[in-house]
Amino acid sequence: MWHLSRFALCGAGSILALLGPSPASGAEPGLELPTYTRAYEPRTVDERGVWMEADEAERGLRDSPLRIREAGLEAYLREVLCREVGTERCAGVRIYAMEIPGFNASMMANGTMQVWSGLLLRSRSEAELAAVLGHEFAHFELRHSLTGFQQRRRATDAIAWIGVWGALTNRDTSSTQSIIERGIYRYGREQETDADLLGLQYAALSGYPASTPSEVWKNLMAEEDASAAGRNQKPKQKYTAGYFDSHPTHLKRSIYLAEAAAKMPPGGDARAKEYRAAMAPYLPRFLAAQIKRNDFGGTEHILQSLAADSGWGPDLLFARAELYRTRGNPRDLQVAAQYYREARAAGYMGAELDRNLGLALLRNGQADEGRQSLNTYLTAMPEASDAKMIRALVAN
Repeated sequence: MWHLSRFALCGAGSILALLGPSPASGAEPGLELPTYTRAYEPRTVDERGVWMEADEAERGLRDSPLRIREAGLEAYLREVLCREVGTERCAGVRIYAMEIPGFNASMMANGTMQVWSGLLLRSRSEAELAAVLGHEFAHFELRHSLTGFQQRRRATDAIAWIGVWGALTNRDTSSTQSIIERGIYRYGREQETDADLLGLQYAALSGYPASTPSEVWKNLMAEEDASAAGRNQKPKQKYTAGYFDSHPTHLKRSIYLAEAAAKMPPGGDARAKEYRAAMAPYLPRFLAAQIKRNDFGGTEHILQSLAADSGWGPDLLFARAELYRTRGNPRDLQVAAQYYREARAAGYMGAELDRNLGLALLRNGQADEGRQSLNTYLTAMPEASDAKMIRALVAN
């Protein structure tokens, strides 16, 4: 018990030292990648446990109804990853594309990567997508799943034992426990920084522009600011992360990645045109999922960004009409009707345009014109699943 009491009363720096070394963060990245161990197999009990959990999670991804199984998408994502990290490194990775509208990708200890449709919608080039995939692969190469698990286990064990000692000695140990808990999150932030900097090395060697990883975070901050404005909130970008933040702030990441990239070769083509062509078949469904998030400001920002690259095509105009119709203010309904008409003029062919235009016109009090659009929809889709409901609206 003497050893436990001495541990409980030591300073914050000593406690964190006892929990294990932190990864070396903030080192200036060079252009020499670490030696890569291919086909790595777990050796310790901890590793085998983490791998078993990852295998089970991968089975869930493989069979998930959210998985995008259409031929070509997952193969294309693999091509981008291989271009970013090299064919040797990407050989053992299995990629699953998931229809989830948030901005995210993740990598598990066994070589499983999942990529969300929200990331694919927000990326404006292969280089931007590759920057995120490279960051996630860096977590895998640095075995952060394992070391993060070990760090959390050591810390939570220490917190539990200190709590027991405090109860036995009638001492308040909450501040010491809080210091250890903060160390868990600090360790996570350091892992993120290490993955950022190794990912930047991948980008610098891949031929993609080295400045792209920083641009990813700038774009995400702009979307978050637009989302806050759409909710009548103040933007809240900050440089310093809080004690219990698991990631560095977007602003800090964009700055240190830009500073590191400035010391590297600039790189070449971001392959924006190729990326737009690859995503074109999936764009309508990705936009529809984003609109359902009820984030008017953020979604409008995404649409504006996409239009800045490729113009207001029929899919973007239809999505913008849907966005305004979904918010549903009286003026929004007028704007939505105008965008539906512009989408038709631009070549949008889906019968749902007449249905949704009719619904917007009815809600806006334009009954005759609304019924006309709904009848056009029924003529094109007499057996539609919602035909009975639409006929009832027309009859009223």
